[in-house]
Amino acid sequence: MNAAIAGIGATDFSKDSGRSELQLAAEAVRAALGDAGLEPSDVDGLVSFTMDTNAEIAVARELGIPELTFFSRVHYGGGAACATVQQAAMAVETGAAKVVVCYRAFNERSGHRFGQVQTAAAANIDNSWSYPMGLGTPAAMVAMFARRYMHEYGATSEDFGRIAVIDRKHAATNPHAWFHDRPITLDDHQSSRWIAEPLRLLDCCQESDGGVALVVTSAERARDLPNRPAHVRAATQGSGADQFTMTSYYRDDLTGLPEMGVVARGLWERSGIGPSDVDVAVLYDHFTPFVLVQLEELGFCGRGEAKDFVASGALELDGTLPLNPHGGQLGEAYLHGMNGIAEAVRQIRGTAVNQVAGVEHVLVTAGTGVPTSGLVLGQGEGVSRRSVR
Repeated sequence: MNAAIAGIGATDFSKDSGRSELQLAAEAVRAALGDAGLEPSDVDGLVSFTMDTNAEIAVARELGIPELTFFSRVHYGGGAACATVQQAAMAVETGAAKVVVCYRAFNERSGHRFGQVQTAAAANIDNSWSYPMGLGTPAAMVAMFARRYMHEYGATSEDFGRIAVIDRKHAATNPHAWFHDRPITLDDHQSSRWIAEPLRLLDCCQESDGGVALVVTSAERARDLPNRPAHVRAATQGSGADQFTMTSYYRDDLTGLPEMGVVARGLWERSGIGPSDVDVAVLYDHFTPFVLVQLEELGFCGRGEAKDFVASGALELDGTLPLNPHGGQLGEAYLHGMNGIAEAVRQIRGTAVNQVAGVEHVLVTAGTGVPTSGLVLGQGEGVSRRSVR
């Protein structure tokens, strides 16, 4: 793809921002433009989530963006994050816009809390199959999936807990993370209270206030901007057969995420690389069990083998597949996956707090159990390592 992420910006991550969601969005976009060495007058496109309360025209007014030739939104909560970059890249490639900013901002902790029961959501046709049965929160919905996965493959709560321990370990050394300097042990995970068995408190991501923005432009223009660009080597969305929102209980196989399989096939085909070429994985970690399943769907290990892959130490910073060096949504902040994309850009630039050596390709995923999206970001537009082997 002839597009690159040339700027990243974020607000602080908190539990009570004290600002409106529009102010958070404006702050994040302004920071991203400053990082890219651009002005609001350079922007002619904006992309966000359908869940975002900040209208594109409102963000444009606040920042003094004079004209927009492209504006768009992506459905499905966390599954939208990488898709915002996909849409921005397509706009740049087709000439619909020259500089597109992707943004997401919310007061998810101090305002509208996503982790609680949302009675209005019961009217949604997908939720109408589960809400009457008492599955009224994301944690409860994922718990049903996790229990079946444990039954099929012998995974345990400790296997889920290792994901939380890794994320919190990385967050502990990240000054921007909410859980900076607060690592946990597996014993801490096992002693945390149940939320919806088999999920414990430390299996569940945070509720955060904040905003993140990303500047997407052409690869040619990005080369002339101040920071090393992260080239969009591949971007795709995925929805599987018999897809429901959040979790799909009516498939023949209840232990996989076929929508992530769709994303995986698209990313590997379009980027020209494979799982063995990935240097860093930024995986959507709103709940720990889904990290294990993603590892399997993405081809890093076989079905049911993720627990052993994780236990081997592969996801440590010095392992074969470093996971979420920023701390992920469990450790840094829950910004619907947008902060994970920003971390991927830092890894490509070589400026991350927990920098992995020799990074050429970073995989990012967004959303699980809903229609999903993914990115492969790379150092440049050149030939992949796999193709020259």
